[in-house]
Amino acid sequence: MQVVADLHLHSKYSRAVSKDMVLPIMAEWGQKKGIDLLGTADWTHPLWFKELETQLEEDEEGIFKVKGDESKTRFVLSCEIANIYSQGGQGRRIHTVFLAPSLEAVNKINAGLKRRGGNLMSDGRPILGLTVPEMCEIVWGVDERVIVVPAHIWTPWFSMFGSKSGFDSVEECFGKYADRITAIETGLSSNPVMNWQIKDLEKRSIVSFSDAHSPKKMGREVTVFELEGEKISFKDIGDAFKRDEKGKCRIAYTVEFHPEEGKYHYTGHRNCGVRQSPEETRKKGTTCHVCGKALTVGVMHRVEELAEAKEDLKAKEKRSEVEVVGYYHPEDKTRPPYVMLVPLHEIIAEVSGVGVNSKRVTELYEQMIASLGTELDVLLKTKLEEISRVAGERMAEAVGKVRSGKIVVEPGYDGVFGEVKIWSKKSEGVQAGKGVTEQQTLF
Repeated sequence: MQVVADLHLHSKYSRAVSKDMVLPIMAEWGQKKGIDLLGTADWTHPLWFKELETQLEEDEEGIFKVKGDESKTRFVLSCEIANIYSQGGQGRRIHTVFLAPSLEAVNKINAGLKRRGGNLMSDGRPILGLTVPEMCEIVWGVDERVIVVPAHIWTPWFSMFGSKSGFDSVEECFGKYADRITAIETGLSSNPVMNWQIKDLEKRSIVSFSDAHSPKKMGREVTVFELEGEKISFKDIGDAFKRDEKGKCRIAYTVEFHPEEGKYHYTGHRNCGVRQSPEETRKKGTTCHVCGKALTVGVMHRVEELAEAKEDLKAKEKRSEVEVVGYYHPEDKTRPPYVMLVPLHEIIAEVSGVGVNSKRVTELYEQMIASLGTELDVLLKTKLEEISRVAGERMAEAVGKVRSGKIVVEPGYDGVFGEVKIWSKKSEGVQAGKGVTEQQTLF
């Protein structure tokens, strides 16, 4: 049995988050998207924690459901915390995802953070002056089962490997707790093959979640578990992250944003419209030639800085029966594969020639979901003939191009999202889906 999980989200109590990010609506959209397991988000916030206490009930060990809700969507207690502090003569801004096994543990952790001066009412993703090891000491002092995952690890400003405030190794960031970090989150601007190049991550699982601020954005990245049994437990998630051979759960594959679409993939300066590939950055440097200020060094360049090999690793491509390309490690069979998709709302918008938030996109999205199944079903499993029957030949063609990676993405930089062009003839974009092709069943 497969379980689709998106465990990094935000509630209505975080900054710049939709008021619709509440449990019943999240559960409803989870079903539309095809997500079985969602993170609750923001359990540090006192008002949100009260909602979690009153609205959730435990369905399986460490797994919750909304009381009285008939949806199949289940929840894991999750939050993201920002730690801002100085270490090694440099300011550090590190974001970390915490998954907790019980409401009791969350309550005790929150009490511990308050005792250390944490203002948990300030935001759903609180900013604390504690170091990352100090955070780990608090959470693991309450419950050893808490899962700690460095969030979007390459984001320049707020991550473990970020070019602006991060570290060069897991040990530098987590100190004596480094060996207990069993998984890292890719973030929207990187994918597994980029992370496979980092020796420090060889023994750690690579997971992907959406970091969504609205229901529509949920599921743009997910991790798919393969489970022996009918119901996943909190322990199963931990075992999968640890790659425990005795466990009954493992990571089957991840669904990724095209990393070029992420808003920090390339180096650049938004205010001056300067965008540089790693090759250009090596030649031109990291100073903006327009204004003379420092450029924001992008994820791709930062990966190359920390990678030991001089040449990029090339993933092997294998195709499913409906021509979805899966990307596999060329040598290490223990590494789960991944697929790269474009969210269905974005595909519909380009096909229709309208904005992604337009009424036309919403109507066609709902029509397709009602007729064809969940969003992930449409993108990964539904035959193109069926898509054509419901939404027209051009929609089927677009989904087919996304599945095969035959699209162009103009890379994002310095906070500007990249732009997907399914039918673009422009040459300045980056061709998606590069690798060594092998015809083989993916799923």
